Amino acid sequence: MEIPDYNFKAIGLVRGGGKFPQQAPRQSVYARNEGFVELFPNCNYEQALEDLEGFQRIWLLFVFDRNTNWKPKVMPPYGIDRKVGTFASRSPYRPNPVGLSAVELVKIEGLRVFIRNFDLLDGTPILDIKPYIPEADSFSDSKAGWRDMVPDVPELVILPEAQRQINKLLLCGGPDLGDVARIQLTLQSGTPARQRISGIPGQEQILGYRTWRIRFVKIDGRVTVKGLYSGYTKEELAGTDDPYCDKKIHRDFLASL
Repeated sequence: MEIPDYNFKAIGLVRGGGKFPQQAPRQSVYARNEGFVELFPNCNYEQALEDLEGFQRIWLLFVFDRNTNWKPKVMPPYGIDRKVGTFASRSPYRPNPVGLSAVELVKIEGLRVFIRNFDLLDGTPILDIKPYIPEADSFSDSKAGWRDMVPDVPELVILPEAQRQINKLLLCGGPDLGDVARIQLTLQSGTPARQRISGIPGQEQILGYRTWRIRFVKIDGRVTVKGLYSGYTKEELAGTDDPYCDKKIHRDFLASL
């Protein structure tokens, strides 16, 4: 049988959210962010947006544009320590790199559709927008296969000193490591082979996020963030080589402590 081939064009791009895959929440329900979908001009999308603003939530059909391959089986980010079939997961590694996400609709201004709490990265291409209809789209009593066995999400506690450091890093123009900790340490299984985690479980461990390090302890369903520090040594910060273009942020952060 001949396999049909289809071509699609994006209708717009997401503005806002993280820039790197590690910043993407595993589902929009776990997100804490705001942004907008910017639709392309001269396509008559203004009329297509009419009457959408009365809906509280919308579906976004999008492209996993940062993926170049697919996998028939994947390791879920949280819940079980075995691979499942890709079609039984929300993995981005799919035969066709297409995703679907329910997000909160805030308002519409011209060709900008403002959204809240989404699991898409900045620049993600959008293929379509559909209204979320509760009586048609919500089946809360449905069985969810292997996900019915997933344990509760661990509680996240950020100690005052750690929160102070997180706030200072934000003021220096760095990433929100508090949000990174929430996504990486409570919404994933925490298996070292699947994350940049070092140390002994039950004792202080280190989560590496790009050039930053987060100190934490995970005990009895609670993750406690104790602090953060630069992944650069003093000698590296003093050097002129700057492959990630972020050494100034590290220097400013260290000077603010």
